[in-house]
Amino acid sequence: MGDQMPKQYLTLAGKPMICHALATLCNSPRLSQVFVVLSPGDGEWARHDWSEFSNKLSMLECGGATRAETVLNGLKAAQEGAAIEDDDWVLVHDAARPCLGGKLLDKLMDELEEDEVGGLLAVPVADTLKRSDPTCRVERTEPREGLWQAQTPQMFRYRTLVDALSRAGGVTMTDDAGAIEALGLRPKLVVSDARNLKVTYPQDLALAELILKNL
Repeated sequence: MGDQMPKQYLTLAGKPMICHALATLCNSPRLSQVFVVLSPGDGEWARHDWSEFSNKLSMLECGGATRAETVLNGLKAAQEGAAIEDDDWVLVHDAARPCLGGKLLDKLMDELEEDEVGGLLAVPVADTLKRSDPTCRVERTEPREGLWQAQTPQMFRYRTLVDALSRAGGVTMTDDAGAIEALGLRPKLVVSDARNLKVTYPQDLALAELILKNL
């Protein structure tokens, strides 16, 4: 993002970016508790007022060196302070996806609440995909049939996700579904849309603000 501040705290529509994701999650009557997993020593969180979410939100300073480690640490810490059962559903969401709407969140939970495995929001790949060589020349065109772009939230049973992430060990996992797949399970793809974008580049902030205005 070209900014010294962690991007989840960058201002978006007058609030820290993470605030928008928290609002959607905390306002859902179907979610009993929301946990934010921070890096130890995060000095920015305390500078903001989160009191509007105080009845449901808990902060955990146990972030790890990787995404998988952070999620696993958060799941274990959350169970220490809450009555989480092995079969309870848990949702993992990225703070950098601030445009998750309540209807999309409900769609995910509606389609997965009776599923044996769980799943994730995703969109079918529509663009032509090119594989490059080290000099940024096209090496070949990749077929896009059957390819999906994974999003969050991703929703799995508590114990299944803990076991999957624990077994992942040092293997790099870019999302939680990858760890579930490594167990031999097949997560369900729940059709999302492009509005649930991940803020990655500076220009994405302007696009996210436009989306939020029209949610």
